[in-house]
Amino acid sequence: MIQPIFLTPVFQERIWGGTRLRDTYNYDIPSSNTGECWAISAHPNGQSTVTNGEYKGITLSELWANHHEFFGNDKRDRFPLLTKVLDANDNLSVQVHPDDRYANEYENGELGKTECWYIIDCDDDAEIIFGHNARSKAEFVSMIENNKWNDLLQRVKIKPGDFFYVPSGSIHALCKGILVLETQQSSDTTYRVYDYDRRDQDGNLRELHLEKAIEVTTTPHLISKVEPKISKMETSTITAYIEEQYFTVYKWDVHSCLEMKQDKSFMLVSVIEGDGKLTVNGERYLINKGHHFILPNRMGDFVLEGNIQLIVSHL
Repeated sequence: MIQPIFLTPVFQERIWGGTRLRDTYNYDIPSSNTGECWAISAHPNGQSTVTNGEYKGITLSELWANHHEFFGNDKRDRFPLLTKVLDANDNLSVQVHPDDRYANEYENGELGKTECWYIIDCDDDAEIIFGHNARSKAEFVSMIENNKWNDLLQRVKIKPGDFFYVPSGSIHALCKGILVLETQQSSDTTYRVYDYDRRDQDGNLRELHLEKAIEVTTTPHLISKVEPKISKMETSTITAYIEEQYFTVYKWDVHSCLEMKQDKSFMLVSVIEGDGKLTVNGERYLINKGHHFILPNRMGDFVLEGNIQLIVSHL
């Protein structure tokens, strides 16, 4: 029987992290500086583990390598996506990510990193840094060298439910007081541009990667506008946020019952609010906020019941 694949997250401590992953989702986090939940991950720097069924206890990368049938017989050399939940208890560094070509050449065959954010919750005055004001590469370099950060960086006010598409080459940063679900390419390559002169636990300024950052930053900044498409049904709402080269991302708001068909190569699902039931081939699974799972290829029809919000992605 083809069944959903539930996964155990991996947690990453960060200088800007906090306790919101525990307080919101009851996760057993390693410290009060926990910044990242790698919820659905096959990346070597943090691998999710299967928690149910015949393959319980193996990593997602092992499942990908040995059971392509669960993933539409995709022949890529690695699982292509990574789902995270981030607790920005403090400002993240201003950063930029490379594309596939640059990362493959300069980061030992790593994938590039295009990502997107769904704002689960945030403080009333929360904002993000998204984009820059330099009109040329020369102006970009000059503003960095002269510490003109307020002139260089674009700031955007945000609210819960906002969605942002962040292509490789985009200057960006989450700021203090934000809980976000991130869907991204399976990559861990980040180039820091500015870090508020922040020091690590040993008192050292954190490393910047200005040469690489300058090379990969898109100049001038290209605005990536998201135009959600909303489909309302009798008891549920599906919001399609983005359909791009690397991923398609939706939010499913289930208010009673939602009947669906899994007709993609595979789907990644994260429960961000509420609790309910998932029924597949007559088998019922309890799902609660903070659960993450994969709906494998050829799973067929399934039913979601309850009052739940889910972020769903696929290739």
